[in-house]
Amino acid sequence: MEKITSFTIDHLKLLPGIYVSRKDNAGDCVITTFDIRMTRPNFEPVINTAELHTIEHLGATFLRNQEAYASKVLYFGPMGCRTGFYLLLAGDYKSSDLVPLITEMYEFIRDFEGDVPGAAAKDCGNYQDMNLNMAKLLAGKFLDSILYGIDETHLIYPEN
Repeated sequence: MEKITSFTIDHLKLLPGIYVSRKDNAGDCVITTFDIRMTRPNFEPVINTAELHTIEHLGATFLRNQEAYASKVLYFGPMGCRTGFYLLLAGDYKSSDLVPLITEMYEFIRDFEGDVPGAAAKDCGNYQDMNLNMAKLLAGKFLDSILYGIDETHLIYPEN
């Protein structure tokens, strides 16, 4: 069997950032999959499930309510390795196209106050596994260390 695209990236060279993971055709539409990498794989601790779950709820809520992109969002969710998230959008995009949107989303998460959307037994299968304070801290760290002033090193996958 051939390796899937995401397993062909050298994770020892991969830095936090926003990357185009792949582009697929669905009929006449291009689907762009983004790798939103919050931590450096195999060098930094992974994101704990509670904050990962909280970022997922807040990020999905933000994206599906964001006027310019809501109708293009197909999926937003965590990577199994817990180092970041995948975002699938209908359309043909580059990583740099998404910097304003992703920055706005992480500012929303960092600044969020109140009850996490969907954090109730009737809305979520594991609603108690949430940590808003840590999610906000990690969002702020990602903004400060990566998104504000992002450059090509954090927008294009490293050479293998």
